[in-house]
Amino acid sequence: MSLRYVYGPVPSRRLGRSIGVSPIPPKTCNYSCIYCQLGRTTRMTNKRREFFPLREILQEVSEIPKDKADVITIVGEGEPTLYSKLGELILGIRQRVDLPVVVITNGGLLCEPEVKKALSFADVVLPSLDAWDEKSFRRINRPHPSLNFDRVVEGLKTFTQEFRGEVWLEVMLMKNVNDDDAALLEIKKIAEKVSPKKIYLNVPIRPPAESWVKPPDPDVVRKAAEVLNAIALDFLISNSYRVDPQDAVNGIVSIIKRHPMTEPEIMNLLGEVSDNPEELLEGLRKHPKVILKRWRSMTFYHYKP
Repeated sequence: MSLRYVYGPVPSRRLGRSIGVSPIPPKTCNYSCIYCQLGRTTRMTNKRREFFPLREILQEVSEIPKDKADVITIVGEGEPTLYSKLGELILGIRQRVDLPVVVITNGGLLCEPEVKKALSFADVVLPSLDAWDEKSFRRINRPHPSLNFDRVVEGLKTFTQEFRGEVWLEVMLMKNVNDDDAALLEIKKIAEKVSPKKIYLNVPIRPPAESWVKPPDPDVVRKAAEVLNAIALDFLISNSYRVDPQDAVNGIVSIIKRHPMTEPEIMNLLGEVSDNPEELLEGLRKHPKVILKRWRSMTFYHYKP
């Protein structure tokens, strides 16, 4: 079954096995974060639109098997809060699937009343906080010119206070960018005001938008987790990806469109669905929409827009 908007399940270190829903075209965002695993934003916008027909997305949600997933995650290839029918999408998913609905967002539009209302139907919202002032916001997240750091933080605070589900804040930690003591203390002050249910500490584990972005040393990550009272996420190769054995190559292409994979992850998955995974891997390498990138001694399979 060929799916355009729905993919997975894919393994999530925070959520378990996640079926992804992508209502946004590739690299359509109001940020262009230096660490983004999908590369630089090519369609920078802060205008909300119904990029894809709601009925088509929900039709795909209706067709997918849900027995091997733990959650439905709205995230995909851009910023999901830019989807103008996000509230209807969440409600439609809840009507069709008896699983928690999670929205992963950069948090840039949580100050907008219509976005708050749309997200109120979700079970969990995961916004990001990587900066601590306007200057660091512009350097790290490279937001749309209309966005202001203080207003973004105020949106985080008020949304968390009003939301009846759980807010899990995520901080992306990068070497010599936001991992020094001064930056961590400033981020901590903001996080304490936001007061999320959980704080996750992440590091770049896939090739980032900017090649100079690196993960901090392990001892720095441990110290940062203590300072922020956060849960540090460790990168683990998982076998919880799922694809159709009859169309494994295109299934993997659908996954890497939103979630680049390492070669060991792909070989592990192909070994589960085929007696000849090497042949399928060769077919994947020749796929016109697949490109390979080397980063930190690993080969990653990316989608070519």
